[in-house]
Amino acid sequence: MPHATCKIHRATGAVAIASTLTATRPLVITAVRLHLDAAGGVGNFTLTLVSATAAVYNVVLLTQDMTTTTDVFWVPDQPIPVANGDGVIAAYANANSKTYGLEISYKYQV
Repeated sequence: MPHATCKIHRATGAVAIASTLTATRPLVITAVRLHLDAAGGVGNFTLTLVSATAAVYNVVLLTQDMTTTTDVFWVPDQPIPVANGDGVIAAYANANSKTYGLEISYKYQV
């Protein structure tokens, strides 16, 4: 069986997080890592699967209160399948303008 190479979608900045990984072919999400340079403040970090088919199929995969959090590391119990054309949106208001580094690890389905 062929071995799929891990890919990483990255985003960084000191503004609101609004980063989208759009599947150009079927893939699976294997992990999400977020680091802030200091506790984030009020608000939630969310990771949402947005279906290319219709909004009725959208689902929030992860919600994390960032009030006292600097690091989020999430490995799903099972890889999360993402169909061709679907998006995975990472979002956080980041009202306190903390510098962040976001990585979404994924593998193309083989």
